[in-house]
Amino acid sequence: MERAHSLLLNEEACGQLGEQQKAEFVFEWLRFLKKLLAAVDRTDVKRNQKRLVEQLTEVLMGSPGPPTRRLLAHCLALLYRVGDPFTVNLTIDKCNDIIRSKDDSPSFLPTRLAAIACVGSIYEQLGRLLGGTFSDSVGNLLKAMRSAESQGRYEILQSVERVLRGLGVSAVSCHRDVYKAARVCLTDRSMAVRCAAAECLLELQREAVFLWTSELENVATVCFRAFEGSSYDVRVAVSKLLGTLLAAAVLPRQATAPRQRRSSLEEVMELLTGGFLRGGASFLRASGDMLKGTSTVSRDIRVGVTQACVVFVSCLGAPWLEVNFPALLPLVLELVSRPRATQSPADVVCCRRCTSFLLRAMLSTLGEKAQIAAAKEICQAVGKQKRAVDAALSDGNVETRVSAVDVAASQHVLVCCLQELGALLQGLGSTATPLLHDPATGVLDTVTSVLLHPSAAARLSAAWCLRCVAVAMPSQAAVLLDRCTERLTALKSCPEAVSGYSAAIAALLAAVQHCPLGIPHAKGKVVMGLAEDLLRSATQNSRISVQRTQGGWLLLSALLTLGPTVVEQLLPRLLLLWKCSFPQSLRDLDAERNRGDAFTWQVTLEGRAGALCAMKSLVLHCGDLLNDDVIGRLLTPLACSVALLNQLPSLIKSYGNQMKNISMVFRYRLYDILALLPPRTYEESFGAVMKQLVGDLTGPENPACAGSVLLPPLCHADHASLLGLALLDTDHRFIEEQLQYGASFGGGSLEYDPFSISQKSLDIPTPLPVAAAVIVATVQLFGVVFPHIIVAQRTHILEQFCECLKQLKGHRQQTVQIHAVSAFCSALKCLGSGRAGLGPEEVRRPALTLLIGALESSTPLLRCAAAEGLSRLAQVANDAAFTVAMTQISFDKLKTARDAVSRSGHALALGALYRYLGGISSPQHLGACVGVLFTLSQDSTSPEVQMWALHALSLVIDLAGLSLYLGHVEPTVSLVLRLLLSVPPTHVEVTQSLGRCLTGLITTLGPDLQGEGPSMPALRTSCLVGCAVMQDSPDCLVQAQAISCLQQLHMFTPRHVNLASLVPSLCANLCSSYLSLRRAVVACLRQLVQREAAEVSEHAVALVKELPRRDNTFLDVTIKETGLEGALFSLLDREWDLQLCRDIQETLGHMLSSMALGRLAHWLKLCKDVLSASADFATAAPVETNQEEDVERSDDSSVFTANSESDGPFTNPRWSTRVFAAECVCRIISQCETGDPAHFDMALAQERRLQESSADFLVLHLADLIRMAFMAATDHSEALRLAGLQTLLLIIRKFATVPEPEFPGHLILEQYQANVGAALRPAFTVDTPPDVTAKACQVCSAWIASGVVSDLGDLRRVHQLLASSLVRVQGGKEAPSQLYNESTSTMEALAVLKAWAEVYIVAVQSPGPPDSTTPSPLEEGAGLGPGGDGLLRLVQADLATLSRLWLAALQDHALLTLPEEYSLQLPAAGGAFYTAETVQQARPHYCSSWGPILHAATLWLSSTGFIVVDEGPANLSRPVTPTSMGQSTSLARITSAEDLNTERLHLILGLSVEFLCSPRSEAQMENIISCLHTLQSLLDLPWPRSKIGNDQALSVELLSVLHRLIVTRESPGVQVAVLQLVQQVVCAAQEHVKEKRHSAEVDDGASEKETLPEFGEGRDTGGLIPGKSLVLGALELCLCVMVRRLPQLSPKLAGSPTGQGGLPHAMSQSDCRLVSAALAILSELPSICSPEGSVSILPTVLYLLMGVLREAVRAPPGEALGLVVGGALHALRTVLSCPMAHAEKSRAAWAHLLRCALNTLLDCWDPDETGHTVDEVSLLTALTIFLLSAGPEVTTAQPLQTHCISRFKASLESEDPAVLSRSFQLLLSVFQSPAGVAVPFIRALGGPLVGILQGVEKRRPQSASELQAAQEGVRALEALVSAATDEHRPQLVAVLLPILISFLLDENALASAPPAGRTLHDSALRDLMRLGPQHSSVFKALMASSPAMKARLEAAVKGNQESLKAKTATHQPTSKSSPSIQLKTHFL
Repeated sequence: MERAHSLLLNEEACGQLGEQQKAEFVFEWLRFLKKLLAAVDRTDVKRNQKRLVEQLTEVLMGSPGPPTRRLLAHCLALLYRVGDPFTVNLTIDKCNDIIRSKDDSPSFLPTRLAAIACVGSIYEQLGRLLGGTFSDSVGNLLKAMRSAESQGRYEILQSVERVLRGLGVSAVSCHRDVYKAARVCLTDRSMAVRCAAAECLLELQREAVFLWTSELENVATVCFRAFEGSSYDVRVAVSKLLGTLLAAAVLPRQATAPRQRRSSLEEVMELLTGGFLRGGASFLRASGDMLKGTSTVSRDIRVGVTQACVVFVSCLGAPWLEVNFPALLPLVLELVSRPRATQSPADVVCCRRCTSFLLRAMLSTLGEKAQIAAAKEICQAVGKQKRAVDAALSDGNVETRVSAVDVAASQHVLVCCLQELGALLQGLGSTATPLLHDPATGVLDTVTSVLLHPSAAARLSAAWCLRCVAVAMPSQAAVLLDRCTERLTALKSCPEAVSGYSAAIAALLAAVQHCPLGIPHAKGKVVMGLAEDLLRSATQNSRISVQRTQGGWLLLSALLTLGPTVVEQLLPRLLLLWKCSFPQSLRDLDAERNRGDAFTWQVTLEGRAGALCAMKSLVLHCGDLLNDDVIGRLLTPLACSVALLNQLPSLIKSYGNQMKNISMVFRYRLYDILALLPPRTYEESFGAVMKQLVGDLTGPENPACAGSVLLPPLCHADHASLLGLALLDTDHRFIEEQLQYGASFGGGSLEYDPFSISQKSLDIPTPLPVAAAVIVATVQLFGVVFPHIIVAQRTHILEQFCECLKQLKGHRQQTVQIHAVSAFCSALKCLGSGRAGLGPEEVRRPALTLLIGALESSTPLLRCAAAEGLSRLAQVANDAAFTVAMTQISFDKLKTARDAVSRSGHALALGALYRYLGGISSPQHLGACVGVLFTLSQDSTSPEVQMWALHALSLVIDLAGLSLYLGHVEPTVSLVLRLLLSVPPTHVEVTQSLGRCLTGLITTLGPDLQGEGPSMPALRTSCLVGCAVMQDSPDCLVQAQAISCLQQLHMFTPRHVNLASLVPSLCANLCSSYLSLRRAVVACLRQLVQREAAEVSEHAVALVKELPRRDNTFLDVTIKETGLEGALFSLLDREWDLQLCRDIQETLGHMLSSMALGRLAHWLKLCKDVLSASADFATAAPVETNQEEDVERSDDSSVFTANSESDGPFTNPRWSTRVFAAECVCRIISQCETGDPAHFDMALAQERRLQESSADFLVLHLADLIRMAFMAATDHSEALRLAGLQTLLLIIRKFATVPEPEFPGHLILEQYQANVGAALRPAFTVDTPPDVTAKACQVCSAWIASGVVSDLGDLRRVHQLLASSLVRVQGGKEAPSQLYNESTSTMEALAVLKAWAEVYIVAVQSPGPPDSTTPSPLEEGAGLGPGGDGLLRLVQADLATLSRLWLAALQDHALLTLPEEYSLQLPAAGGAFYTAETVQQARPHYCSSWGPILHAATLWLSSTGFIVVDEGPANLSRPVTPTSMGQSTSLARITSAEDLNTERLHLILGLSVEFLCSPRSEAQMENIISCLHTLQSLLDLPWPRSKIGNDQALSVELLSVLHRLIVTRESPGVQVAVLQLVQQVVCAAQEHVKEKRHSAEVDDGASEKETLPEFGEGRDTGGLIPGKSLVLGALELCLCVMVRRLPQLSPKLAGSPTGQGGLPHAMSQSDCRLVSAALAILSELPSICSPEGSVSILPTVLYLLMGVLREAVRAPPGEALGLVVGGALHALRTVLSCPMAHAEKSRAAWAHLLRCALNTLLDCWDPDETGHTVDEVSLLTALTIFLLSAGPEVTTAQPLQTHCISRFKASLESEDPAVLSRSFQLLLSVFQSPAGVAVPFIRALGGPLVGILQGVEKRRPQSASELQAAQEGVRALEALVSAATDEHRPQLVAVLLPILISFLLDENALASAPPAGRTLHDSALRDLMRLGPQHSSVFKALMASSPAMKARLEAAVKGNQESLKAKTATHQPTSKSSPSIQLKTHFL
């Protein structure tokens, strides 16, 4: 194909190809030429133009296929436009000659069609350049159309459309001719021709004014006729034409002739209403038909008219609609108010749906403010209708025909209005709150008044509308429930009131399923009592018996939707009601058959049907309550109901047809509940049930055929396209789906089943008519029961089906066949899901007969279901031979059958047969299938067979897989491509099946498409060509398939998919009017942006800039202004399809993740535009202030108002879109957190911005972030308020510590105090929902604790909000007006307590600045705010109350976390913050709040030292705790303060340990930290520490929990906190052991110490028991920490890759801190053991200690490892200093082990195999610690002492001044140690020390380090002098003084000496001045004996005195008393 990519056709390459390859080659060349002509130089085109024209003409004459001719026409026209247009007339003439040709042969047809296409494209491209030649061409085309077949008519109309588009107003002379021709084609038998005619007229109306003036009525009539018998595409095209014409008539785009007036809205709507009522017939004819009673307007006409009306309104635009909606609404309602439109129930449903769809489509285009105005209009229309009905009824004219008609008409208007009002309010959500509070409108009063309407449909619609109000505004649910309950109680004697108000209550109860905040628990009991009252009183008044019975059970069914929590307490009463509603036994049932009359039986059956429906509700919603006992008590009523089935025919016979409807309802309810229960529970009734089911399926009593409802669920989703069901997946589904139903009913409606009002769906239920519903329930129950009956019964039933079908004929046979096949397929489905078998051959035979017969049905749905049934039959038969036999049947049938129905059915059976067998496994079967399907696929005489065969082929491709199908891939691809290039565009269904085949092939090839094997490039190219063909198709489904194919290709082989061409085609369809195409586009974009977001965005913008189009201007403008992401936001705001909205959000999410940091300003502006574009509410929610804040209101009010900024591309976005924008802002903030630090540092950001102007950082947009959060947080929408508060919370947390560079000492958020306060204040008003208040409390605590506000006065404004909430919390569960479930009070109370707890924690842990309430910049940076003291003062006033509430909440939580078996211990009355009925709902709130509360309560107890102070405020009305926790009234049961403290301690410990044992997830990290801090706070106090230290079992358990935590949590913060806690536990144990030892010493006296009992672990034996030993637990934990960081410590890991890879230098700072902490714990362990126990653990401690030290000193030096070394040395000193080392019983063992450790330490100097040098200084330090801290029995042992001396001696020979300096320091310590240790070192190292110092005179120090070494050497020598005996000291002084004098410089040398030399000189002089007087005799003798030294000293003294005089006092000596390099010596 690469050879096709040239300007001229490569004829040589083309000539070498076969016919099919040649067609592909030419198509690919034309594709390339189309792109090339748009980009190539015009001179090149002109140079090759002649040859190009010749080649294109040759292609034209070569019979090109439809895709090729479209491309050919475009290229030819483009060639003349880009090149030389002079010869174009020759080409046009040639084309006209071809069109005029008399050759009618099929072979010439493609050439004629290509010529027609070329004429159209040439005129479209060149337009007026062609002069007056167009009239001949158009005339020629129109003349040819008279004799053309459907393809020709289609192509001619498309060509004429292009001519009109190109010529514009110039073609006015032929407008009339075109109109006449196209008008005729609008009613063509070919649907494609109708579409083309509509599109041609749509183009014509742009310039032909007469279409929407004088000819408007005629065109409308033709359009109505075009709708009749139309397809979906025709309805879309014709409705677009008609709607556009009508819009132009109302608002002309151009001036009309003076004599032609403009049409009014009323006239246009009258025209549409006429079409809706009469169809395309004339007025007189339609009137005559109506008089005869034969008038029927087909549903497709009404659906088409509805779509046209939608187009009409959308063309006029949202602003026009907003102004004219009051006038338009009554005109729309005319459609449904005319009696002619509602002559049958099916017509009623159709008209209502059409009207509802029209209203919904209109209102969805409006903004929220306009929607609220529209809702008021609808409400007024409802009120008007209700008043009219009331007037008609009150006049006493009920009996007159006029009033009856008025009432009937009004009910349909009311149904439509109320349903759409409900949908509107539900969509608006809480933004509609102002509408409900508007007294002038009175929405609730108006809707409630309809509950008394005479019509049941109107009452149910009003009830549904109230349910929508409750879903939208949950605060109204309880209010409306109370209102309806009161009215029902008051009007129990009115039938309409009982029916209406019971339906309303049921609807409101069902709404609770969608209200997370729920309703008060007591409402359930009220409703239960009301229902019981209705049922008890039903028999008191026969006039309302039915209504009360139905109303009572309706209430109970809805009540059960509240779930087990509510129902559990009411279940006994419910079971009693069920028991009373049915006979107690079958004998009672027989007895009652002879009693009663028709009315009695009607009431009885109504009651039993309602009871069965309530049972169904119980099973669906309260499954947890269905234990064996409950099911057993339901079985008796069910058994009686089954027995009653046999009596129903006799009842109907006795009492007439009036019983028929209620008996069907009873059967329907019974079948429904039986299908839900486990079949084993009623297996005794199987025989009776199956007999009744078979009778219902085959009997003549039920003529309803619900095939369109029964069969689709039994067909696979893949078959939807075959059946036309894919078209239901459109924007018009709501009205289109009713066309799928049969003529018997037009779809479902709420009045068919009032009980469906309690379903969970948010869309209004559409239950089927009871006749159809019974059949559906029959089929479902048959499928459930059939697998459980015996084989013989199965066989009998199937044979009965087959026999029945043989005897019946015609429509009745088809009905029974649909019923039987549906039932059997349902049974097969259940058998397959249960992995059960069908049975032996005698069962299979009739089953196969039944399905094969259906496979040849004329109903496509039935054929699909039969094919699917055969596949499932093969699955349950599970017999290869049987499967082969079935296949052979289809093969044989396909050989002989010639009818399309049989061939299509058996072809599909071949494709679907192996679906449930795990795929095709036989190559022979695959080859046979493929061969047969290939043949059928090429049968161009029957498009239907082609479509089904290709669909079956796509199934085979999917089932076979690549391994089996590989050999068939190439011929299949070749076949698909050949057909794609040849199938006429009028047979679009065939092209759709080809698209499915291509999709299957690409999926099968998968990643292999990337390969470069011998055939793969050709296959890949063929796939791409096939996609290109489908992309050019005019059908939207085919285009969607092409996009899906390209999406898969991009996934498997991304480098071969050209994004530069794919992305523009996607963007062009982004606003398509076809839902399936938009879904495909967004799904593809979602995949593309995951990897190439920036590239996709660039291509989208480039498309709009380069190719402005006449249509989709809104999309173009949006992409131009805001990029692809802006267009997606706009699309998201306009879309209602949930799946598409989710895909758009995911796409935007991926784009944001990839691009937001790079284009920060753009994305933030986008979100800001969306959030601020709502012009509906120009002001935010009102901000209320308290009286004491009135003074402060002025500084807030200026920033409170969210002014509308509708200048951007977004106008009035929906609240859901704004919520998503707020979530995007949060994601941007979180994403910046992982990016550049400058995002959260204003100074750094400004500096970087100066360096690089394009740099952008989040902190620079802080004002916009605050503004967006404020706008969202103060909106009317509660969801948006929550999102805004979350955004504000995130901003506070991320920016709290950012300083303001312009005002040092201040934070950047300080300037937004007013905004934050204003955003929070509305959330604390009385009518705010609890979830919003809870979130606001979280923001309050974050703001107060952040430390941003430094002034306590400013802080009090937010503090008062929390304080007011605390007052509400103290009000307790006795809140006056409870609108929500009691668990919401729990949520709010706990949120308030948690917020206070967080503030208190910060107040306690943040030390306030000294003497000031204004924090320093450092403290503010750390987030300390006004300081702990200031915050503490704020909290202190409420602390007494808070502490009690905190403790009460903790006890509640402790009780609620008890296991299920302890549930009886829960208080019967509930807890402090929850009620007993809402335990389950309360638990999550406690789980999310208890952590900080626990920490705060512990801190408070710590502050009081666990002292009981009962100073509770008198106004604490809430019962703090139901038991004894912290309640003064309960202290009587507590004997002492000690007991109370112990109880509190155990509560805190229990909660912490229980949670830490099994933290639920990473989301609980906050609670983990809180628990650890809580335990740390406890162990900081003496009393709790002593309690824990005394209880070893508790300590061990705590350590085991901490061990698990440190293994499962990688967070460094958690691990550090765990080790700190372990350290505290060990310290508590140490204190306990010390106290015991001290007590024993005091008690027993000092004289008997040797007989004291051994305290500490190990006792006398030294044994430590695992699981009970604190020491072992701590040891294990420390070992875990160290080995994970230093695997070399473990002998098992030392040689493994893990051990070698875990080198010390890879440790981070946090790792080093952890290891150091673990070492500190290790070092303390011996001290809590007995002497014997310490000996047991000492080897392990020393091994780990020396191991860590060894690894640390061998690592490259670094700061982090210095921490480890320091920790190891400190731990070593602690171990060596342990008292156990000197205890009598363990002294010897310790000495031996310490000598071993010392030996190990000495070995560390030896280099390891890695060749790393060791840290000699650290080793010497460790050695010195041994020498100083260990006993002489350790350090004086030989040869260890010799080795120690040698190590020091070697260090004195080091060339490194730092090592030398440190050696001298350590020697000083050694020399000062006891004589036993020091003397050997003095003797061995004194001489080398003197020698080094004497050498300094020759090598004067040149650096600070050399200077320090010399000075430290002098210190060491001084120490040696001090350590000497009196007799030897003068000799050593005589050595020291000459050394010091040698450091002195003469005057000349001093001037030129380096700074180090001068410093040494000064230091030596000072030492001489100090030592001389101390040793005067030695000094004098030395001076006398050495004149040179004396002269040198005198010169130095004299020079020093002169310099002191010459210099100022500021010149101090640089020498310091301490060394300049600070090393860690604190361990010495």
